[in-house]
Amino acid sequence: MAASVPPGAMTLSVPYASIGIVPRLGTGVPFIARGAELAQLRAALDRARGGSAGTVLIAGDAGVGKSRLLAEFVADATAGGARVLVGRCLSVGEAGLPYLPFKEIIEQLRLERDDLVTDRPALTSLIGRGGATVSASADETNFGQLQLFDAILNVLAELADDAPLVLGLEDLHWSDASSRDLLSFLLSRLADQRLLVVGTYRSDDLHRQHPLRLLLAELVRLPSVERLELAPFTAADTLAFVVTLADGGIDPAVLADVAARSEGNAFFAEELVAASASTPGGIPPALADVLMSRVETLSPAAQRVVGAISVTGRRHVTHAAVRAVVDLDDGVLDAALREALQHHILVTDDKDGYTFRHALLREAVYADLLPGERVRLHAAYARRIVELQQDELAGALAYHSLRSNDLPTALAASVRAADDAMRVGALAAELAHVEQALELWPAVDNPAARAGVDELSLTRKASYVAAAAGHPERSLAYAQAAVVVADRGSDPSTRADVRRQLTETLLANGRWDEARRTIDEAWQLVADAPPSSVSSWVLALQARTSWAVDDDVSRELATRAVEDARTSGTAAAEADALVSLAFTDLRRGGIERACEQFEEARRIAVRAGAPLVEQRAAFNLVTTRYEQGLLDLAAEIADAGAERASALGLTWSTYGLELRWMRAMVHYARGSWDDALTAASPPGERVSDTITALLAASAAIINVGRGRFGEAERDLVRLRPEWHRDTQIAQLAGIAGAEMASWRGRPDPAVALIDEALDSMRKESTSGWPLGGIRLAALGLGAQADAARQARATGDADAEARAVEAGTRLAEYGRTTAERGIPRADSLGPEGRAWLVRLRAEEARLTGSADPQPWRDVVEAFGYGEVYHVALARWRLAEVLVTGDRDAATAELAAALDVAERLGAVPLADAVRELARRANLALAGAALPVAGLLTPREQSVLELVARGYTNRKVGEELFISEKTVSVHLSRVMTKLGAASRTEAVSVAYQRGLLADPAVG
Repeated sequence: MAASVPPGAMTLSVPYASIGIVPRLGTGVPFIARGAELAQLRAALDRARGGSAGTVLIAGDAGVGKSRLLAEFVADATAGGARVLVGRCLSVGEAGLPYLPFKEIIEQLRLERDDLVTDRPALTSLIGRGGATVSASADETNFGQLQLFDAILNVLAELADDAPLVLGLEDLHWSDASSRDLLSFLLSRLADQRLLVVGTYRSDDLHRQHPLRLLLAELVRLPSVERLELAPFTAADTLAFVVTLADGGIDPAVLADVAARSEGNAFFAEELVAASASTPGGIPPALADVLMSRVETLSPAAQRVVGAISVTGRRHVTHAAVRAVVDLDDGVLDAALREALQHHILVTDDKDGYTFRHALLREAVYADLLPGERVRLHAAYARRIVELQQDELAGALAYHSLRSNDLPTALAASVRAADDAMRVGALAAELAHVEQALELWPAVDNPAARAGVDELSLTRKASYVAAAAGHPERSLAYAQAAVVVADRGSDPSTRADVRRQLTETLLANGRWDEARRTIDEAWQLVADAPPSSVSSWVLALQARTSWAVDDDVSRELATRAVEDARTSGTAAAEADALVSLAFTDLRRGGIERACEQFEEARRIAVRAGAPLVEQRAAFNLVTTRYEQGLLDLAAEIADAGAERASALGLTWSTYGLELRWMRAMVHYARGSWDDALTAASPPGERVSDTITALLAASAAIINVGRGRFGEAERDLVRLRPEWHRDTQIAQLAGIAGAEMASWRGRPDPAVALIDEALDSMRKESTSGWPLGGIRLAALGLGAQADAARQARATGDADAEARAVEAGTRLAEYGRTTAERGIPRADSLGPEGRAWLVRLRAEEARLTGSADPQPWRDVVEAFGYGEVYHVALARWRLAEVLVTGDRDAATAELAAALDVAERLGAVPLADAVRELARRANLALAGAALPVAGLLTPREQSVLELVARGYTNRKVGEELFISEKTVSVHLSRVMTKLGAASRTEAVSVAYQRGLLADPAVG
């Protein structure tokens, strides 16, 4: 018998291995968002196992992931004991290669079960291993075909008797007539065999005359046949797919663009990600070749029409527009369009127009046009739009005018298009049009007359829109440019107002010192003028920039701003000044008075139509209630504020983002983690790197809490270069990374990350003692307590002393931060005080204290609503209680497990169950210790290693060689998933394989 091949192996037969296969997604590509489809295939296989044969035909566009789904299912089926045989069709002309996929299958079968093939002459003849034959008559040929069909059916049935059999047939759209006949024969005779046939085909290749269409119409009527339509990824799944593909190596904005352009097609996304470093924004040559191969099969007239339609951009194009632009007779035009539709290059839409089946196909066709062709077609579309005289086509006119080199028309149309986008709240489009107008400005004679707006107004608008659209850095650049333009000759009031706008953008970018200097310059320009809208706003911004320097000065300026605003009738400035006044009340201990003023400011801003001030008031109200520990109330306000920001189209504005971030933090604290993840979800559109990083850091904490370490680790690596953008990014990333390292039993990396985060935060902090350092110090101290505990378990006194010393320093740092840091209110709120209590409890654990009171204090301190940290504290409390009050320990563990399971906090739930096993406590969902993981000899070696013995000393103790000890220890490390002997000991204590000194 020939050498055996694993039953699940997917290989090409020897004669056909050199033909090659079209590009397909390999198993190295992440498998995402196909759970429902995989479940359908598994269910079909389960029915086949029970003696009900079936067929699943997977249909989808080229590159959507059919082969990847089949590969995943094949691996799953093989792991479940099924035998798998796979054959592929190839594109080799209309006639094809007869029976090619079945020849490949029989070759695989011959390598595995040669006897099943050699006993059937029809099969040996199929693969060219039979004897020579003479010419046969038609009747003999038909009889020979029937013999072949029967032989294949019988051999498959015989194989299925041994084990469930999966027969995979890929790319049936390329199948030859003989293979289609054989497939029809097999599927019509499926009954009680333990056989599942899975076929794949490209639905976008099946034009009306395609021979597979007729066969499919027959097959789907068979009771054993079901179809599986594989749709493109959703927008969210596409973004997750490209993020996983990139593995942190590509800018998030580029990934968002790749996700949008791929339109859910996995192959397109993979190619775009791979090429993003060398051809950002373009189409990689290999992908362009794939896309254009179908277009090049069209007639010259159809290619001409498709090229003309590609010039319109991503919008649909009406038949009338195509007719006006393409110089073809109606009959020829109709035939060309029908041809493009039948070949799935174009599709019709519900607006009586045409569009490309995929946007990347349009890009490839457009790139293939000659430069002169593009200019002429763009000019033709622009002339038609001018003739139509429809204002809503200003964006299209700007697009075509720019690309046909009519810059004056492009400038005027860009300004009108920006106004149109503003009316419908399309911020990204508005920003793009304004920026295009500014780029065109110096290239056009008398631009203000053409555009109907002056340069200063347009530049200021760009700054406003960039801020609202989530691009604070670009907003700052435009605000700085506006100051330069204003200083060329504007009046003092205008120059002051432009500086007021610059001040707001500087604050949004965290540049407080520059903001103070800029708003002081603005005041000098209007100090001697009577109260006005401008002076009111300048005073309000002076109050806002002064609170970090002097509360009294800030209060005085805010009071003057309110008076000035009421005199001049500037309600928006009044509301903004009231927020600053409320902030000074907060700093003096008047929390409820401050909240009343925040709410009053919000109401005034709503009436005044000042959404940015409204958001500022709402954010400060949410933050204050959160810091009071009123989490349910804070969540209610945050939800309403985020919803309002979305309705206003200001989700990514400065305070829209702050509201969204606070919403994530509040819901994380109160234990509604799904809501928190929703708030921290990626933008799905191009926004500032700061925004993307802050949300990713927020999500990382939850992913770590739920044990999604791989996803969190990728995000944290990508976030590391972004720490400087915002202290919250460094703090959240430090928290997530330290907690993940601690759950993995790696205290040293946890402490190192804490130190990095604290250094980064202190550099960016105005006080030098950011209060988030209390939490980080507590987590770092906890990691040192873990290290000290491991050292005590192994008898390493020096390591224990180092951990205690380092932990003590962190404890002092946390207490100093509490004393010297500047809270928003007059004193630390419940959260800050709770982390100080946690700091003291970790300090007790550092020294091996068996006193349960510190952890009882932590439970009480977080009892205002931080459910996860209460559950963590109960777990630590139970660790101390098991040596004495076992009933109390059981009660604490039960309460902790209930919360952990509700949150999906897998690491905590596992830790709770492991403690119950180690201590032999009866806990629902936690099995008592199970023997058998380690052999007796491996257990003996591990126990001696835990005492700090070297391999030589272990060998002397057990009368075995040092090499044998090394072998046993390697096996122990493999079974425990440990990377070192120290980690193996740590994991063994966690799993109850070693007696824990703390448990006794």
